[in-house]
Amino acid sequence: MDFRRQLDLVKEEALVTPIAVVGCGGIGTFTALALAKMGCRNLTLYDDDLVEGHNIPNQLYRVEDVGRAKVDALAEILKAFTGLSPDRRRERVDGQRLMGVVIAGIDSMKARKILWQKSIRYRASVPLYLDARMGAEVARLYTIRPADPDDVRFYERTLYDDAEAFEPPCTAASIIYNGFSIAALIASQVKKFLMGEGPRQEILFDLKTLTLTTTEG
Repeated sequence: MDFRRQLDLVKEEALVTPIAVVGCGGIGTFTALALAKMGCRNLTLYDDDLVEGHNIPNQLYRVEDVGRAKVDALAEILKAFTGLSPDRRRERVDGQRLMGVVIAGIDSMKARKILWQKSIRYRASVPLYLDARMGAEVARLYTIRPADPDDVRFYERTLYDDAEAFEPPCTAASIIYNGFSIAALIASQVKKFLMGEGPRQEILFDLKTLTLTTTEG
């Protein structure tokens, strides 16, 4: 791909950093596409799920992908759009050793805690961890340095049990433009990190009220 239009924004040599996208759903699919389009060519996709019919309206998948493994379908889509072939892991992350930037786009607090405690917390091999959460028209993103004790303390205050989470009606759980929005925020945070610009620790974007708030680390 020809990246001349972004060369003053992000240097091509910075885009070789390994990036793992954990969860290939409403967050992970659009995030993977944004990163691949930006030129991040060392992507690994993690998900053990299959594409279902209800995924089509709010994820990147095509109608013909129903029934396929999400990582296989998404890898094919990324190849078609960018020419890049990401590594595919049809598995849940449960203690595997991860490298580079890790992006969590998973749909339960239990899974977040497992990922954080077993593969991220105080791991020198993961310089940056992004935990993306969204529901209805609200997107929230945490950007954490897992080896920094202050960041660890801050992030662990945001972890709670699934029983404590607000559960919207299934007919108001997600909508396509929220996935696009949070993917843009994630890609921007990754770019800031790669260019040494210092990403924001917390971003909250409410699309219903069109308000954006951030917290510096």
